[in-house]
Amino acid sequence: MKRQARRDTDPEMAVRRLLYRSGIRYRLQRRVPGMQRRTIDIAFPGARVAVFIDGCFWHGCPRHATHPKANAEWWRQKLDRNMSRDQETTEHLTEAGWTVLRFWEHEEPAAVTERITEAVSNARARRRQGSSGMA
Repeated sequence: MKRQARRDTDPEMAVRRLLYRSGIRYRLQRRVPGMQRRTIDIAFPGARVAVFIDGCFWHGCPRHATHPKANAEWWRQKLDRNMSRDQETTEHLTEAGWTVLRFWEHEEPAAVTERITEAVSNARARRRQGSSGMA
């Protein structure tokens, strides 16, 4: 499992390239506030948008997940814990006021980038409206 990429995966790199070309800047592997050993794949801290690009196998994609036959019980527990941890992280960030976007590795990078761009611009607009009313 050590050889398994945790960051800079092909799907993540494809989305990051498109975001960068669009002029949208981001932070990588940002720690989840208040949670140890959890990181956001692509973060927009000012807009409070967290993006996760989840692998189909490791995060239990309903369309593409496979279930190993060797040591099946151990793998089932491992993958269930991964999905539970994903849900816990999403809930924690949402409660802290973040917009959380989760995508599967098989999703089209252009469509993912479009949804991220829209969410970031909406979040920035909301934050501007909220701060302009305070004087």
